[in-house]
Amino acid sequence: MELLKKWSDNSVEAGCDEVGRGCLCGPVVAAAVILDENFNQNLVNDSKKLTFKTRLYLDDYIKDNVKDFAIAELSPSFIDEHNILNASIHAMHLALDQLKIRPELLLIDGNKFHPYQSILHECIIKGDSKILSIACASILAKNYRDQLMINLHEEFPQYGWNKNMGYATKQHREALIKFGPTIHHRQSFRLKYD
Repeated sequence: MELLKKWSDNSVEAGCDEVGRGCLCGPVVAAAVILDENFNQNLVNDSKKLTFKTRLYLDDYIKDNVKDFAIAELSPSFIDEHNILNASIHAMHLALDQLKIRPELLLIDGNKFHPYQSILHECIIKGDSKILSIACASILAKNYRDQLMINLHEEFPQYGWNKNMGYATKQHREALIKFGPTIHHRQSFRLKYD
């Protein structure tokens, strides 16, 4: 299915998505993307459906060919204090803060969002597999977060973050039982190690 390039007729649209909501550790990362009208890349899709290699190729392509983009992250301690839904939405707000172009309509992946300034927004369930700008945002956010978890793996190799990216795989859960949580784990999540 071809992704929609525009949701509205002539508004400046920013697509927003986040990654890392369901992880046991690491930050939640959000991205916002404003497409160029000439953007043309039929490989773009929901980041979860793409191979690592394709995502890396698209990361550069997107950054070089969109009008504007921004990426933001929020720490496990922020997540613990404000809950993962609020942290995810706030991360999107932080990404939007960094855009140089002011959008007129925000296209949000999912079904919940807190109003941002006075800009209209539209929540779209599975938006990353329907809307091109949201799919681009999902790719940028996922690549950024994956690289961060791969870097953290160097410091804490026993948890397998270079493969599981912080999700609750068998290896990750077993490492939690054996070694306990790190400073990167979300204390408010049920870590199942005690």
